[in-house]
Amino acid sequence: MKKTLSVLALCTAVLIVMSMAGSLLADDSAKININTASVDELAQLKRIGLKYAERIVEYREKNGPFQRPEEIMLVKGIGTKTWELNKEQIIVEVVKDKKG
Repeated sequence: MKKTLSVLALCTAVLIVMSMAGSLLADDSAKININTASVDELAQLKRIGLKYAERIVEYREKNGPFQRPEEIMLVKGIGTKTWELNKEQIIVEVVKDKKG
């Protein structure tokens, strides 16, 4: 009986550690670079559907790359509530042209 409880406790501990590790890894891979993300990738953000994702892409094509993540609020229809929900996920990495 003691052996069964020990095995059960060990299995439970392993499952807990695995689930925590998975969520930590998911957080790192869930970052979205708003300067390079596709419409489909941008639509994964909270309160950003395809319509707003298309606006983000159009905005960066017209105005150039975002310099700071919070500049996403310059896109029509994206305000502070949407920013607050997504600020941990949004990153900005400016991709330099290979020529310069």
